[in-house]
Amino acid sequence: MTKSGWALGARRLAIGAAAMLGMMAVSATALAQSAIKADITVQADKPGATINPEIYGQFAEHLGRSIYEGLWVGPDSPIPNTRGLRNDVVEALRRMKVPVLRWPGGCFADEYDWRDGIGPRDKRPVRVNTTWGGVGENNAFGTHEFFDLVEMLGTKAYVSGNLGTGTPREMAQWIEYMTAEGNSTLAQERRKNGRDKPWKLDYFGIGNETWGCGGNMKPEYSADLHRRYVTFVRKAGGKETMEFASGANDKDVNFTEVMMRDAGKFMDGLTLHYYTLPTGDWKKKGAATQFDEGEWISTLSRTLEMDHIIQAHAAVMDKYDPEKKVGLIVDEWGTWYDVEPGTNPGFLYQQNTLRDAVVGAVNFHIFQAHADRVRMANIAQMVNVLQSMILTDKERMLLTPTYHVFEMFNVHQGATYIPVSIKAPEYAYGDFKVPSVHAGASRDAAGKLHLTLANLDPNRPASVSAKLEGVSARKVEGRILTAPAMNSHNSFAKPDVVKPVAFNGAKVKGDTVTIDLPAKSVVVLELR
Repeated sequence: MTKSGWALGARRLAIGAAAMLGMMAVSATALAQSAIKADITVQADKPGATINPEIYGQFAEHLGRSIYEGLWVGPDSPIPNTRGLRNDVVEALRRMKVPVLRWPGGCFADEYDWRDGIGPRDKRPVRVNTTWGGVGENNAFGTHEFFDLVEMLGTKAYVSGNLGTGTPREMAQWIEYMTAEGNSTLAQERRKNGRDKPWKLDYFGIGNETWGCGGNMKPEYSADLHRRYVTFVRKAGGKETMEFASGANDKDVNFTEVMMRDAGKFMDGLTLHYYTLPTGDWKKKGAATQFDEGEWISTLSRTLEMDHIIQAHAAVMDKYDPEKKVGLIVDEWGTWYDVEPGTNPGFLYQQNTLRDAVVGAVNFHIFQAHADRVRMANIAQMVNVLQSMILTDKERMLLTPTYHVFEMFNVHQGATYIPVSIKAPEYAYGDFKVPSVHAGASRDAAGKLHLTLANLDPNRPASVSAKLEGVSARKVEGRILTAPAMNSHNSFAKPDVVKPVAFNGAKVKGDTVTIDLPAKSVVVLELR
């Protein structure tokens, strides 16, 4: 090569290097510009209602592998268990601090005869679960096994009664069997079956989804039927048990109107069910893991509807119950996808991704903001069904992203709600727009302030400035839940893809907290 050729090559290299540096500078500038700027005001000087721990409640129905294989393996199983209940699952649920557990359904409750589930297991009848998959129900898990689980978890019991095919007499007798202290025949039968002292029945649901699988009732008939049944339930249960009426399906405020007008004085709570479907179409709901950004944002947009739905029903309840004596009980909520390929359609088994964790965080914030009316919420469901906390496969068990967000947020249980206001740009994609940043706060009995945040934008981080009003802090600690992709999930081969780790992206100075919030993440901060 000639000298002139060398010179030309050098010039080209210099030009190329300069161009590369320029591109790097532009990329860095673009990255800096892409960060969301959000301002949050934490109004600790304006405390709200107490956040009932039951807002973080769970639900276990005789559905698919929720009870059998998920919770119950039987005392003779090679899987380590205590009196038939899986040790690994029970221990994981203890760490999550489950405040209340709803059982046996769901739709299953309105075909359940409680007598099928007591006495020697080898003599219990086998029934067909006509609601979920047409499989055999051997009733190995019944009343005694449920309360054994409740006591192992240190949680409260929420039992759903059979309004659809049962009678007031059957319902009252079940309650007497569970709660009677004296020497009645039912109390003696309970003792004969192994339980001397009565159990504490905290909550009792009179029917489930009377507008649908629980009887396809009109609200007027449902209200009258509730008044009839609750009369005998209250005689049997006494003052310690709170009774819930079966309420509306998502946006049907007329059902709430009629129930409150005609039966509001005969209930402690009124239920509400709302599920999040990515597509909004029950015939093709969307996949649990194989989704794109369009279904990411459509899922979040539809789950945010929970806020408007609660507001609408609460407004009706306020009209008949201005003192808010009747609680709104959201005892079925969560994501509902198409079942995993190759599984029984009636078992409702679905995987669980980072998207589900963000859905959970958003709903927790909504429930807490309505803590004056929302007294309980029970996600559907606890193990192996819908938006579950835990998945099992024979002896193997894994924790889902939803489990982790429940565990992270348990700092809010029983704390005082602290209002937050947020100014942040919207995250938009396709036909949907949602807030880019979602947040909630509470102050516990020890005076510690907890701030929880979710970045709904899967692409851009957020630079958050949180102004503290009525409180100051000197120290901040945090944990974060995020993952490489929107559909990141835990599998039995890789069970720790999505799990919380320490978060060092927050700093506090006086009355201001600055937070570098990564894309598609959930963060919990403790301020002291």
